[in-house]
Amino acid sequence: MTERQRGRQPGMTQRKRKTNNNGAPNTERRTNDKSKKKQSIMVIDTIDNLEKYATLNPLFKDVVEFIKANDLNTLEEGKHFIKDKDLFVNIQTAKGKTKQEAKLETHKRMIDIQIPLSAEETFGYTPLCNLPEEEYNEEKDITKYAILADTYFTCKPGEFAIFFPQDGHAPCVSEEPQFKKAIFKVLA
Repeated sequence: MTERQRGRQPGMTQRKRKTNNNGAPNTERRTNDKSKKKQSIMVIDTIDNLEKYATLNPLFKDVVEFIKANDLNTLEEGKHFIKDKDLFVNIQTAKGKTKQEAKLETHKRMIDIQIPLSAEETFGYTPLCNLPEEEYNEEKDITKYAILADTYFTCKPGEFAIFFPQDGHAPCVSEEPQFKKAIFKVLA
């Protein structure tokens, strides 16, 4: 059986069960090439555990502090700047989409921490390395892809998903016509 058939990227080793010094699951992927470059990978967990991931980015601790100090469900819709343009949260009422309607997207400069607030939200996921070349909108920091995701997973209110620049994601898949969500945008 090849690495691809086992669900792995050729030449990639994924560490799944080890934890880092903070007790959080190890979310690093190390390539087998000589550079030994490390990358963080997508994270799915509960809000109660978000603090365990603060070591992944220096601004994540500010996200945790903001959530502790604010009720995301009662914040007004729109952008709330926490650290100028380096860290903000966008509270929005999203339109529920089908898997066919939801577009995969990636971001080069920002990490997304997406939190459904009023209903379950399903996300499509495809690693960037498996996506075709498409035009990048530098002003909006987004590349959109007109293909379906490789896999899907669902977050309930009280859970979150972190998407790094190498994580293609298709948000807003929901049977609800509209639902409230929070999207933290964090400088990568």
